[in-house]
Amino acid sequence: MKEMLLSYWWIGLIVICLILYKFILRFLFGMVIVPEDRIGLVTKKFVLFGANKELPDGRIVATNGEAGFQAKTLAPGLYFGMWVWQYEITMEQFTVIPEGKIGLVLSKDGAEIPTGNILGRKVECDNFQDANMFLTNNGQRGRQTNYITAGSYRINTMLFQVSITDMVRIQESMVGIVTTLDGKPIDSGEIAGKAVEEHNNFQDFDTFLKNGGNRGLQPSVILAGSYNLNPWALQVEETPMTEIPIGYVGVVISYIGQDGKDITGLDFKHGNIVEKGSKGVWSEPFGPGKYPVNKYIMKVELVPTTNLVLNWAQARSESHNLDKNLSTITVRSKDGFPFNLDVSQIIHVPTTEAPKVIARFGNMVNLVTQVLEPTIGNYFRNSAQDSDVIAFLSSRKERQESAKAHIKKVLDEYNVNAVDTLIGDIVPPESLMKTLTDRKIAEEQKVTYETQKQAQETRQGMEKETAIADMQKDIVKAQQSVEIAERTANATVKKAEGDASGVKLAVGAEAEATKMRAIAEAEATRARAKADSEAVKLKADAEAERISKTGSAEASKILAIGKSTAEAYELAVKALGGENFTRYKITEELSKGNIKLIPDVLIGGNGQNGGSAMDGLLGLKLMEMMDPEKKTPTQEVERKTKPEIKPKSSGTSDKIE
Repeated sequence: MKEMLLSYWWIGLIVICLILYKFILRFLFGMVIVPEDRIGLVTKKFVLFGANKELPDGRIVATNGEAGFQAKTLAPGLYFGMWVWQYEITMEQFTVIPEGKIGLVLSKDGAEIPTGNILGRKVECDNFQDANMFLTNNGQRGRQTNYITAGSYRINTMLFQVSITDMVRIQESMVGIVTTLDGKPIDSGEIAGKAVEEHNNFQDFDTFLKNGGNRGLQPSVILAGSYNLNPWALQVEETPMTEIPIGYVGVVISYIGQDGKDITGLDFKHGNIVEKGSKGVWSEPFGPGKYPVNKYIMKVELVPTTNLVLNWAQARSESHNLDKNLSTITVRSKDGFPFNLDVSQIIHVPTTEAPKVIARFGNMVNLVTQVLEPTIGNYFRNSAQDSDVIAFLSSRKERQESAKAHIKKVLDEYNVNAVDTLIGDIVPPESLMKTLTDRKIAEEQKVTYETQKQAQETRQGMEKETAIADMQKDIVKAQQSVEIAERTANATVKKAEGDASGVKLAVGAEAEATKMRAIAEAEATRARAKADSEAVKLKADAEAERISKTGSAEASKILAIGKSTAEAYELAVKALGGENFTRYKITEELSKGNIKLIPDVLIGGNGQNGGSAMDGLLGLKLMEMMDPEKKTPTQEVERKTKPEIKPKSSGTSDKIE
């Protein structure tokens, strides 16, 4: 009994050990199993031996075995010596960064960030998976310039805190303007940092800082695409690209760069025109297209390079709207009358001169308001004061040519080509227009009276000539009648002669045709008769030949049949004998004639053996009764000797045939 209980006890102990083996091994051997999808975060509760018992001041993660949070983590696997009373193991999941995201890292421990910096610099630490390396390489606490991209990482969350954020995406036809939040201060007098290369569109921010990048607005921009950008290090503003339409150029005004050397020379004293990349107005404008321009460091002024029409008229403006503030010009004549006139000016700015125009005026609106509007308005006001209204109206063409020459000379000084100057409507005072109208009406009436007088005189002459012309018409008509009669007679004679000739020719042709038809008919009859006789002769010869050959063939056939029959009879006689062959042929001939040789009933005269005549008759009757359908010889004789009786016809007496 004791042995059985002891065995049960051992079995129970083994079962308990199998169930609680992890706890037993953990307690006895300090065994720890880290699953394949976890990492082990270690907290050391105390240190029994050694000099490093406490963490240095300001540190929260141990790198040399001090008590507290340990920098070193346990990768998936089996470990011993992690005694339960000394170590606490926390199983933590891997840090996973999804696609299209990046992980921003905040370090809870490390060296102090230098004054003036806001981000910890990058150190070698296997993408923050080796916390011990991060701390020993003087990694700085706080937000880090470096980040981790999509993937799975074994991050010690006791030291690092990871925040997941979206990648930066710049859309098509857009441009990203960058403002950095860390780096050297911008130089005095500048509005943007200097250009820095080899930072991969600001994705490698540590390289940007090492190469002397400044904090603040950056001259470089990023184009359409997806980028791994640290939002703790920089900000991106998405803005449309600068578009230069067809028929325009874009003059660039740069606010950054070195002070360029003016390339216009001493004659141009209205601003600096510099080379591309320098500060100022660039000598080389942009052509039509789209450009990734940073709008905070440069400005692009559109200058039309096609012919530009400007209207000085009420309620009329072109699509460019440069003339929206222009109106009809009011002038005063020499005789004191005010009147209005509309003017259109066509100008052209050459592509090579566009930078000078912008350097001088700043934009096209200033060109219109500062040069064109006063120049054209004053010219026509001065021109009107030297003439009265009537003279001004009558000399409109000459004044337009004069205005064109004057304005062209003025605009040439401003690097603008004057293509043409056009005077539109001229509206004199109403009272003056009434006087002019009355005078003009009187003059026109005078001309009308003179014209009517001349018309009457012309009509008289026309009536006379008309009468003569009417008489002439009758004379001409009579002459034409005579000529027509003569021509008609000649035509009749010619027609008669032609008819006679036609009849003669027709008779001769008919006679010739009849003769030829008769000859042809005779020849045809002769040929047909000859052909018929030949045909009859050929048919007769053919029939005679057929009869001859048919007779010969029939005779040969009969001869052959007779010979074969005779040979057959001769062979049969030899085989059967003469008498037997004769009997055989007689029998064969009788059978062909269906002649009965043996009677159905034989009646004899001897009553002893053959029976009496009465017996024969009784036999015939029995046969008749047994088979009524079969006729006996007696019935057959009666049928043949009995007369046939036909049925009566309708309306006639019975008749026996």
